[in-house]
Amino acid sequence: MDPQQLGFTPRRPVGWLAPLLLLNTGLRTLLAVLFGAYLDKRELQNALSGESFSQPGTDGELWFDYVADLGDGFDPTYSVAYLLAQPGLEIDGRELPRGQVLLMGGDQVYPVANGDEYENRMKGPYRAALPEPPAAGPRPTLFALPGNHDWYDGLTAFLRLFARRKDGHIGGWRTQQRRSYFAVRLPSNWWLFAIDEQFGAYIDDPQLLYFEKAASGLGPDDRIILMTPSPTWVKAAKKPGAYDAVDYFIRTILAPTGAQVRLLVSGDLHHYARYTGEDRELITCGGGGAYLLGTHQLPERLTVPPKETLTRSASRSRDYELATRFPSAADSRRMSWGIFRRAPARNPGFASMLGIVHTLTMLAMAGAASQGGIFQRLFSIPLVFMLVVILAGTVMFAQPPGADQNKHARHWILGLLHGFAQIGLATAGAWAWLRLPFHDWAWPGPLIIAAILYGPVIAFLATQLLALYLLIASYFDVNVNELFAGQGIEDSKSFLRMHIAADGTLTIYPLGVDKICRRWQPDPDGAPDSSWLLPKEPLHARLIEPPIVVDGPVIGAGAPTTGDAAPA
Repeated sequence: MDPQQLGFTPRRPVGWLAPLLLLNTGLRTLLAVLFGAYLDKRELQNALSGESFSQPGTDGELWFDYVADLGDGFDPTYSVAYLLAQPGLEIDGRELPRGQVLLMGGDQVYPVANGDEYENRMKGPYRAALPEPPAAGPRPTLFALPGNHDWYDGLTAFLRLFARRKDGHIGGWRTQQRRSYFAVRLPSNWWLFAIDEQFGAYIDDPQLLYFEKAASGLGPDDRIILMTPSPTWVKAAKKPGAYDAVDYFIRTILAPTGAQVRLLVSGDLHHYARYTGEDRELITCGGGGAYLLGTHQLPERLTVPPKETLTRSASRSRDYELATRFPSAADSRRMSWGIFRRAPARNPGFASMLGIVHTLTMLAMAGAASQGGIFQRLFSIPLVFMLVVILAGTVMFAQPPGADQNKHARHWILGLLHGFAQIGLATAGAWAWLRLPFHDWAWPGPLIIAAILYGPVIAFLATQLLALYLLIASYFDVNVNELFAGQGIEDSKSFLRMHIAADGTLTIYPLGVDKICRRWQPDPDGAPDSSWLLPKEPLHARLIEPPIVVDGPVIGAGAPTTGDAAPA
């Protein structure tokens, strides 16, 4: 795959435990939290066009797709893009046509937003999947909602890519939106509202005015699909205030119209999960290409809004049951044990950092124990300093910046226990080192041998100890994200294909990709709208669960059901 021919450089998956990336992402998250209000461009978007959009479909019917968390490594991102771009997918003997609308639900690029990363990690792969508008049928339209990674530069690159004023397109998909949020009228009294929360803080006044105008014509016969950047209904189980902004929007903008919100959909958590209630579905589908996040610790039941919220005028709390998750809880638990194998392979930089820290700590311990020569003592880093570095690092690691839950004592306890375990490993290493002949050699001989022989061995052992910590900590709901981010699992992707029938029935097809494709072959003789790269190994999507059917008339409608309703 020559970048000169493709027009972009296929990227490897992000190594989320790389030391410089951890530092960079942590600083960007901190800056975004501290100075996000100063970088917030949503107020300025009031000067842009405030139109809502219409997607009437064909003969009163519309097929549309949803994908989120996509711009990571090339293979998983392009695998999903390739499936989305095909004219149709054969699923259980049924043909599901390509969506006339593609909805991107957030985090279109990793690890941070800039023009080059968007080009190589998202725009390039999607252009390669659908280079030109389809020869048959209408040109599909793409709408995108920013996630937290899109926000790290204040939406500058996001707006340049998705909100161009003229001739905006990404391959065969055209772009129409002018802001980071949008409202789209769909067939049969369905509407799509996509809100931009900016790190879950609040919804700005220009955005509220935009949606007030879009909702002015809604009535009791209308139904709403609400897109959010993050599944705050799940996060509110640990942080009750997380859902407040979404609840405020529903309560003040949508509820007064009498329209019913039948579906909330989001990405951000890199898996598929559906919670079902009396008249609403809550779906998380963040499987567009980023590393897989486990599902075995999802709560079995949610109360939304949570009763613990401090908002006095919150909506009536409703209970939702976990109906389906992908991967399954059993598969998720099994995958979590892969940290021992994948952590060293996926994160060589992090392993090297641990090796350096442990080698310096061992030399400091050995120097303190043996009282070596003057040059060795001058070179050795003070032992107390190294111990403080280890303990501070493990405690900070247990409480990562931007964690989606309040800090608890267990974070401190587990961080300190992890630190003492690493110090214990360093002590054992120093004990073994002092029993080898190398420490008696003339300086700097011990340093050279330690770097060549001791460093790689202790780096592997320290990484395995870290893996053990992550596995144990996950049972206390600490560092669960790091447990899976450190593995970088590329399989088990997911996206949604949805259909609005002429009678107003919404059918949701949750599609899973058990195994992505990692070997591709060019197709130079393909049609202008065919994918540039074809899979050299099987690449199939399947139903994660039976289609979810949100039935016809709004008034008096029962709860959504699952079934085998065939597409029209």
